[in-house]
Amino acid sequence: MKSRFIIGLLMASGSVMFGQTEVRPRVRDLGVEVGVLHPGPLNAITDVAGVRVGQTTLIRGDNIRTGVTAILPHGGNLYKERVPGAVFLGNAYGKLTGSTQVNEMGEIETPILLTGTDSVPRVADAVITYVFNLKGNENELSVNPLVGETNDGWLSDIRSRPITPEDVFAAINNATGGPVDEGVVGAGTGTIAFSYKGGIGTSSRLLPASLGGYTVGVLVQTNFGGNLIIAGVPVGKELGNTYPKISFDENETPAGRTPPQRVDGSCMIVVATDAPLDHRNLSRLAARAMMGLARTGSSESNGSGDYVIAFSSSPDVRIESGDAVYRPKELLGNESMSPLFEAVIEATEEAIYNSMFRAHDVTGNGHTMKALPLQETIDLLKKHNAIAAK
Repeated sequence: MKSRFIIGLLMASGSVMFGQTEVRPRVRDLGVEVGVLHPGPLNAITDVAGVRVGQTTLIRGDNIRTGVTAILPHGGNLYKERVPGAVFLGNAYGKLTGSTQVNEMGEIETPILLTGTDSVPRVADAVITYVFNLKGNENELSVNPLVGETNDGWLSDIRSRPITPEDVFAAINNATGGPVDEGVVGAGTGTIAFSYKGGIGTSSRLLPASLGGYTVGVLVQTNFGGNLIIAGVPVGKELGNTYPKISFDENETPAGRTPPQRVDGSCMIVVATDAPLDHRNLSRLAARAMMGLARTGSSESNGSGDYVIAFSSSPDVRIESGDAVYRPKELLGNESMSPLFEAVIEATEEAIYNSMFRAHDVTGNGHTMKALPLQETIDLLKKHNAIAAK
């Protein structure tokens, strides 16, 4: 646990950027163990071999709080060496460019990008340029960029669409393995979760050797509402932050801290695994990620765009562009899926918590969004024995 907390300290640069002095931990640093499976060494999507993450954070003046997060399934030319993929729709109030082709063809041919809602077309255009410029793609005519979003318009001037091609290129070209920045970073810079500051979060699960030894990693962009539950503890209810709030009196809310929730929003979930899966079983895996979202108390409201993008990074199931016959070396059968289902549920749940625990207060666009109150939350988790008393 200590080594993971040191990693968290090293990743606190986003807090310093906003003048924050509080170093906020990941949920597991506090002693909260989500589920029964063990995380990978980094407890991040980059525990899946070959997966890389890059982020561009835009903080300008008093009204730009947005960014780009890029997830690369492997380090090669994705257009030439595609990965099996699938998209699951929880509630489709959102913009996920490229999703229909992914589900029709069962493959992903570009990096996966997350950003703010109105910047999706600009990011998609930049992804096309990036792919066209890769060596070997000089004669390609059609690219299917996969770009998702959540609406960060409360804290950022979303109408200005500030993302540039250079921002997208930087996120892709600087993507690396290793620890992943969480909280107020990249596409999570201006997001809100359960009426607290949301952001980027990640987690992973490693199956034991007896169950295949595969890794499942999840990265989330949280921007949604409901009644926050952490490791089974009704934190939102006990903090007086609920949806719907039947009656609201400022004096009824602890310290007058939280107004009625703006429950609409979205959650983008990216699932990676090294298990050799095809489109059909990746679709099943993606569907189970929604159960992790539900465990956190999401209402999946009318105005929430909740999507899951899942892919396999296994070299054994890569799809060569232009091949007339697809011959994967091996594929897991249905009977091997249940442990992977549990893994993705747990990793999704913990990634959402990390997006909130690692976030800090943000002021932008004339509004201030407070982070999840750390000490009160810790006290509640201890009260309900989710954190062992020392």
